Amino acid sequence: MSESTTATTELTSQYAAQVASDLQRNTKDQERISTDIAALQEQLAALQHDHSVLVNVQQALGVSPTPVQPAVTPSSSTVPAPRKKTAGEPGAGKQKRAKKADAVQVRAAAQKSDAKKPADKATAPKTVQPTLVELVRSHLTEQGEPRSAAEVATALGQAHPERGIKTTVVRTTLEGLVAKNQAQRSKQGASVFYTAPHTDAPAQDEARSEQAE
Repeated sequence: MSESTTATTELTSQYAAQVASDLQRNTKDQERISTDIAALQEQLAALQHDHSVLVNVQQALGVSPTPVQPAVTPSSSTVPAPRKKTAGEPGAGKQKRAKKADAVQVRAAAQKSDAKKPADKATAPKTVQPTLVELVRSHLTEQGEPRSAAEVATALGQAHPERGIKTTVVRTTLEGLVAKNQAQRSKQGASVFYTAPHTDAPAQDEARSEQAE
């Protein structure tokens, strides 16, 4: 009885030690994976923020969004590379012919795309409309006095109702012009106003303040 009890106790102790070790390893793995997930979520949030900023800048510049082309063809990205076969193995000739056919199709598509480019360039001047940047810069030049982003957006929205111009996009465009020294920025209290370059902005700001008073 004593020997059986001792053996049972030793076996229980071994199992308990093994379980404790497994639990510790499991906890560490959970902590490591949680840390990795948190880091990936931060990277994803940063990328999403950058994407939103880039889309706003693209809209402000008046550039139509273009679809992102995949870096590799679907066949190479989803299907693993087959094992190389010698010339004597069945199917090797078929694979070579298939690769040649794919190469011919890719070359033909590229030539077709190149053939369309001259026609697109020839017809572009007939359909191109002024960008939002050009409209904003022209409006500031015509006004010749400080204008807020809301005022510019309202005026352009009335002149071009089909474009659906928004104040936030106009403000981003104005800030871009200021960064390029194509517009001047001034503040009157909590309000921000913009003027065309090479204008006497301080004198006009003072006159505007007197009118407001």
